[in-house]
Amino acid sequence: MSIINLNSCIRPLSPELQRVAIEELNEVPSRVSADIAAVRDWLQKQPHLCSCLTDQFLLGFLRGSKFSLEKAKHKIDRYYTLQAAIPEVFNEHRLADDPQVLEIIRMGVILRIPLDEGDTGPAVTIIRAGCYDTAKYKFQDIIRVGSMFGEIMMLEDDNANVSGYIEIMDMTGISAANLFALQPHLLSKFSAYADEAMPTRQKGIHFINVPSSFESGFNSLSSFFPDKIKSRVIATQQFNSISYSRSSCFQVSVSSDPEAIFERVRREYLPQEYGGTKGTMQDILEQMEAKMLSYRDYFEQSRHFGANEKLREESNHSEKYPSYFGLDGSFRKLDID
Repeated sequence: MSIINLNSCIRPLSPELQRVAIEELNEVPSRVSADIAAVRDWLQKQPHLCSCLTDQFLLGFLRGSKFSLEKAKHKIDRYYTLQAAIPEVFNEHRLADDPQVLEIIRMGVILRIPLDEGDTGPAVTIIRAGCYDTAKYKFQDIIRVGSMFGEIMMLEDDNANVSGYIEIMDMTGISAANLFALQPHLLSKFSAYADEAMPTRQKGIHFINVPSSFESGFNSLSSFFPDKIKSRVIATQQFNSISYSRSSCFQVSVSSDPEAIFERVRREYLPQEYGGTKGTMQDILEQMEAKMLSYRDYFEQSRHFGANEKLREESNHSEKYPSYFGLDGSFRKLDID
């Protein structure tokens, strides 16, 4: 199968992030080009895969696999294979200039928080779960836009690629309608896809402005996390909030205190609406819309990327890694606690 290629180049890391990549991701700068070439050569020999081949795309998967070539190959294969298992998200509306995509950006459901150059911390996204009209938009529509920004983050956010990312779930205004709209089966599928196939590593989920009734319901929501994530979660009581964590690598916290966000994100990075000093939410949303539109060609070309199971060679069917999906991307039913 022919494989689409775009202009390739490797974006240099800041000295601070380069140090983290060497120490934590096993990156050897002098060997990076050779590692990228090895993965590209393998992809070009896979008849069932039509993949993006840019240096930065492949480097993201190498970093996400701590430079294990075999794991990077497997993750790219799963990346394209599993997208076919989630047609609610990966469909014809996944275009940068799709009217619904732009509407959701302008609503401010998702806020990407820029970090200062030289900061080695994880990338930050705020998700305002209660600010969309469930009568007009489905949960899958929100997930679709989130997946697009996740892909942009994978391609150009060095903090996300090296240090991972955290999500701040702002529960202000959350209603029963928002909770009922969650589509648990889709949430399970997409959480598994993000865990198995996305190269960026999630370092934490932090719920803020949580209604007291939601704290008791958190266990039900966490049942939709992949088992690997659930096994990392430990519950402890801290003052007026509930905190769930496993060392410094992955953390989940739930708090009704609006000030809790400052424990995760520096105040100077946040917009004024969150008590910060870095412009307004509208400033961020305008930047996000412009960024999305700059990826118009990429998402248009991405419609041609994917996996064709009919062309997969038999030797590629041996599954070396645990999966929540079948070999062909079909979703395995998860046991819900």
